[in-house]
Amino acid sequence: MKALSISALSVAAIIGASFLSADSAAPAAAALQPDKVAQDAMTPDTVLADLKAGNKRYAADQLSNPDLKPRIAKATEGQFPKAYILSCVDSRVPAEQVFDQRIGDVFVGRVAGNIENDDQLGSMEYAAAAAGIKLIVVMGHESCGAVKGACDNVQLGNLSALLQKIRPAVRSVEGNADKTSKDKAFVAEVVKNNVKMTVADIRTRSEVLADMEKAGKIKIVGAYYSLKTGEVTFL
Repeated sequence: MKALSISALSVAAIIGASFLSADSAAPAAAALQPDKVAQDAMTPDTVLADLKAGNKRYAADQLSNPDLKPRIAKATEGQFPKAYILSCVDSRVPAEQVFDQRIGDVFVGRVAGNIENDDQLGSMEYAAAAAGIKLIVVMGHESCGAVKGACDNVQLGNLSALLQKIRPAVRSVEGNADKTSKDKAFVAEVVKNNVKMTVADIRTRSEVLADMEKAGKIKIVGAYYSLKTGEVTFL
């Protein structure tokens, strides 16, 4: 009887271990980056909803925490991202984390003031037409240093030319001639106008992206990140 009892316990332990292994494997599989099948099933609206949900987790300090090693290994097989995020270089705005995304989920292009240029446009066209992304997000942020510099018409080496690309957004705000970067509301309005202008410029300057958006293959949207709350507002 003793031997049978031990045997029964052993079998039960093995069966239990099998179920535990299967259960623990499921979340890891679900946490992997998209493959081609998953990417093809996405739409611009589902990707936008995914980013919004990810930002809610980020702002609530409830980030998902998938095991990175399987993602690193999976990355060697190719990439099938969801979105392209054009963000500022500001160290306080970690684009992937802001939307609770990980390796293989999104392309990120960064430049001070989140402006588009030929290199960014070419990168977006690659991401959309060749790599299959469904969404382009232009994300500005609260208290942007580049926008402040443009508001004050700062002159500094190569930075001067970059800031001039933000000046149209400065001039779009009523009474801008009498305002400076010390006016927080003014800076916030310029940031948002700069995002909107960049979205419009992308459509104007890239026939590839404009045609893809008209066909419903992608969406191009603007967003504003709050340093205070971590929340992203889509414009």
